[in-house]
Amino acid sequence: MKTIKEPARELNVRAEVDVLVAGGGPAGIMAAVAAAKDKKQRVMLVDSRGFLGGNLTIGLPILAFLGPKGNQVIRGEAQKFIDRMRAKGAAGEHKRCKNHMSLTIIDSEQAKTTAWEMMDEAGVTVLLYTFVVDTIVEGNAVKGVIIESKAGREAILAKTVIDCTGDGDVAFHAGVECHKGDKEGGMQPPTLMYSMRGVEVQKLRDAICNDPKKYDMDVMPPEQFRQGHFITVGLRGCIKEAQEQGLNIPVARTILITGLKEDEIWVNMTRVNGVDSTRPESYTNGEHEARKQMYEVAEYLHRFVPGFEKAYIAEVAPFMGIRESRVIVGKYIMTAEDILHMKHFDDAIAVAGYPVDIHHAKGGDCTMLFCDDAYDIPYRVLVPEKIENLLVAGRCSSMNHEAMAATRVMSTCMALGEAAGTAARIALEEGVAPSKVDVAAVQKALLANGAYLGDRK
Repeated sequence: MKTIKEPARELNVRAEVDVLVAGGGPAGIMAAVAAAKDKKQRVMLVDSRGFLGGNLTIGLPILAFLGPKGNQVIRGEAQKFIDRMRAKGAAGEHKRCKNHMSLTIIDSEQAKTTAWEMMDEAGVTVLLYTFVVDTIVEGNAVKGVIIESKAGREAILAKTVIDCTGDGDVAFHAGVECHKGDKEGGMQPPTLMYSMRGVEVQKLRDAICNDPKKYDMDVMPPEQFRQGHFITVGLRGCIKEAQEQGLNIPVARTILITGLKEDEIWVNMTRVNGVDSTRPESYTNGEHEARKQMYEVAEYLHRFVPGFEKAYIAEVAPFMGIRESRVIVGKYIMTAEDILHMKHFDDAIAVAGYPVDIHHAKGGDCTMLFCDDAYDIPYRVLVPEKIENLLVAGRCSSMNHEAMAATRVMSTCMALGEAAGTAARIALEEGVAPSKVDVAAVQKALLANGAYLGDRK
């Protein structure tokens, strides 16, 4: 590749803070609020987009607030976010779902507004339209980040940085060892969500319940669709019929999600294999291809799925939902065995219940591996193996490919973000690096804020 030399230059320091959170998605919002809890710390959050919320804003429901046994395992700051949304009529109940443990429908636009309200109340300084492009490291310790925006290239200095970028951008630039995908490097493909209005939802319900052989659901019993919000995962026969008639459907299953409006369905059926969100040309191609797929899928729904005969595309998510990219190597690497054996950890800072849900890197199908109960997530997955003053929360935490397929959902990412922000705050109060924080003190603070950590008191 051809290169040029960029002249050395001095950078303006835009800000000096105690805690810098990079990424304003589900994990980042919770991390910022938790770090600023006592209002003694100067907390700043930066994000590349023009709004807060990340994947909370793309039409997805929040999965697995409930565990396999139906008890609520994600609480704390994440539940407070839902309570705020419900007060506005912008979130549904945590409805049990055999496939996804539970689903919680939210309004994407209100998620953006609610996130802003939380930042304002917590006293968090927010800077949008800003990319983190490098990390300032002295010895083995992070001292801040380099950002770029329309104002140019600048620095933000911080005592602690929490990487909630989803892609592990801060960690990667700091020299933290990172991995992508399975043993062959294959990553779960992303989806561009979109909503359709004018759907006769009752007609769809009746078809699933009255003719379950034709309108088959993977795992989920037809009675689950009689009332309340739902996700369909199935109708494989309908897709096969459409493909035989020449439609190019990129997935093997029909995944539809009811919205808050009576005639609204969100469609989770575009899929572009081979997308790497850390490479802009790959991400760009993925967005382009997914938008073309969207119309083919809509045609399939019009012709083959009851209730969609008069439906139309009403809203398209502002960006593709990325399921997988970089993950760090931390003090502990969580595995699928930890999840399936429901392992308990002394340093647990979250409990989750979502199954291992791997969208195949090749083809259009998926593998789901279920466990009988919830499982712990240890603090060590947030802590890079060798770099200090840095925590990594969300889907880029220290997991192998299979474990990340379970922990990537938004409810779990919110819990990990709260844990990271809480740990950063307590570490600063104790005058130690986050890697040396008293985890028992972090657990105590999480429990005091309403988090669930299993049987711990």
